[in-house]
Amino acid sequence: MTRTERRAIPAHTTGLLVLLVLLWCGPARAADNQVLGEVQLEGASKVEQTSGVWVDGQYLGFVKELKGSKKILLLPGEHTIVARQGGYLDFTQKITVGPGQKQLVRVVMAKDPHLRTPAVTAEIKMDVKPDRAAVFVDGLYIGHVAEFDGVGKALLVAPGKRKISLSLPGYERFETTLDLAPNQKFKLKTELVKSGS
Repeated sequence: MTRTERRAIPAHTTGLLVLLVLLWCGPARAADNQVLGEVQLEGASKVEQTSGVWVDGQYLGFVKELKGSKKILLLPGEHTIVARQGGYLDFTQKITVGPGQKQLVRVVMAKDPHLRTPAVTAEIKMDVKPDRAAVFVDGLYIGHVAEFDGVGKALLVAPGKRKISLSLPGYERFETTLDLAPNQKFKLKTELVKSGS
């Protein structure tokens, strides 16, 4: 065979080469996505950084973790961003996302002036996996699990019947009702079940 002669590449080999190129280039193409817009959240204090985030009614996580592999990518159009934190008023901002654009949203939380702390409380410590899950007491968002686990950390609630819910995207919602006595200390221990398992 001379240098100018070429061998024909069998069809199954050509298909394999195309598949390898697609697999190799696929992640790079996803990173350069020109359709989705990115929303970056910024919070000045620990209150803002640990506030839970909902986009169009769907809980995503808390402010300081929603970056890198957990960054917020949205289809172009109008969206509503809500940040919540126990003892604070909801932060709500409507945004318009453009294709391939990055947008910064500065989250600012204001104390709830109508908040009344009970004179007598019960204490709930949490040992929940994953500790990113959102915690709701009687339907109100209070924080995420990691805020109520560890030395000197606990969720203080009014005694009586309390409905506790834990929620995290990709996991089944966990719900339980506790009947707590004044000054009672309770440890909630569970592992959330992945959706579809």
